[in-house]
Amino acid sequence: MQIKKLISLPSRTGRHLQRYNQGCRLVVGCIPYRIRKTNKSSPVEELEVLLISSQKSSSMMFPKGGWEIDEDIELAASRETLEEAGVIGSLGDKLGEWVFKSKRQDKFHEGTMFSLLVTEELDVWPEKNVRQRKWMTVNEAREVCAAFVDEGSFGCIRLLESCRTEELRVSIGGQGVKRKSIVT
Repeated sequence: MQIKKLISLPSRTGRHLQRYNQGCRLVVGCIPYRIRKTNKSSPVEELEVLLISSQKSSSMMFPKGGWEIDEDIELAASRETLEEAGVIGSLGDKLGEWVFKSKRQDKFHEGTMFSLLVTEELDVWPEKNVRQRKWMTVNEAREVCAAFVDEGSFGCIRLLESCRTEELRVSIGGQGVKRKSIVT
């Protein structure tokens, strides 16, 4: 299924297609990011990440959700990010995996996060009416995610930051950076 076709569809709901591993629900998502100049007259760039509000509270988090049996892991991560944050872009490498406890139930989830270099912010997306999105520096994200913070997510951000440093080094050296586009 093409990502662009998902824009007009409602978010997937229910657990009947969810993947599990030994009782742990498998969830996937992205850390959407962009590189912004600190100001127009400076060549200095800064990494910003996109956070979304929870449906049930004002807490902020990264887009993630259930990996379903009819999709591969990359499509699931892209779909969840589109549904919840309304962004599309180039899906990068897997940033990390971790196990975390559900906030609502006495169950555990296995999470996998990817980087997503955002190329387009949509005006309309499936969960626009129930979520807010906000670009933040990594330090700002650490502050507002206090209730959501788990070491897995911020370990992923540390990896994303180090990958960005390597990406700059590679692009300065004249070699392109290989990225997988999710827009087909």
